[in-house]
Amino acid sequence: MLISYKPSFVREFKKLLAELQEESMERIDLFRKVENHKKLKVHKLKGRLKDFHSFSVTYSHRIVFSYESKEAVVFIAIGDHHVYK
Repeated sequence: MLISYKPSFVREFKKLLAELQEESMERIDLFRKVENHKKLKVHKLKGRLKDFHSFSVTYSHRIVFSYESKEAVVFIAIGDHHVYK
């Protein structure tokens, strides 16, 4: 899986605590290997974000992304539930 990152994602990632950055990297590696791993809880979003998907990093933190193709995604945002606003 080819993953690219929006600049806004990178800025938000850098603001996270080191422990949360580490957990995020572990989840991203898991996403690369097994796209719909149950631990990630990958799901399609609704409403104004209906073109995007999300998966869990921790109970309160998510990564929002969009599929560019079957083999490529773009990570849009990372953070707590504010990423849905």
